[in-house]
Amino acid sequence: MIKRLQKIGALQKYFFKRDGAEQVLIIFSVFSTGLVIARFIHTRELIFLFLPWNLFLAYLPYLITKWLEKEPGWIENRIRFLSAFFLWILFIPNSFYIITDLFHLRKSTGMPLWFDLALIFSFAWNGIQLGILSVRKMERIIQLVFHQIKGMLFIFPVMALNAFGIYIGRYLRFNSWDILVNPFGLSGEILYLFIQPLRNLKDWAMIFCFTLLLMLIYESLKKPGGGFH
Repeated sequence: MIKRLQKIGALQKYFFKRDGAEQVLIIFSVFSTGLVIARFIHTRELIFLFLPWNLFLAYLPYLITKWLEKEPGWIENRIRFLSAFFLWILFIPNSFYIITDLFHLRKSTGMPLWFDLALIFSFAWNGIQLGILSVRKMERIIQLVFHQIKGMLFIFPVMALNAFGIYIGRYLRFNSWDILVNPFGLSGEILYLFIQPLRNLKDWAMIFCFTLLLMLIYESLKKPGGGFH
């Protein structure tokens, strides 16, 4: 009993040490995961059990930026910072990729459609929040390291890479770690997009549309009253 109370106390201490945005993220993540568990208990279907894993991947770039904030030595050392930045670039598309999990919304005999909509959208919104907060943190860090890179000079290429990453993950079915385990297959598919742009107009239209969408979401939340500054 005492050990259980100590564990509860430790969890409470951890939770209340977080800032307001992180507390909301934790509560939202617990809510989303609870919906998945409730759905599984009710239907015994495994269909949405991949969503907590996608959410975990969405947390990784946020944790990288949190680490950099707490370890200024990594920011001051260019080699360390660039290695952390490369890792961040590799994983940040996972945060926004969850948006496309809405494609999995289908009528089910086991659960009402509104439940599945709430479930998938809650994960998608979690991913968006994690991605936006992480990009905002990295934008501030970049401004400290490279003073000339500000505003759209940073946001546009990052959101374009996010949109490109979403496309690669959803339609080409590659993952972040494929850059290491399957570099030739990944590079071949990307090269084809660039050398045959006219044959891939729909693909480039999707990438361009999502680039603008993510930029608009970011800027709307960045403005005063939008959620963060």
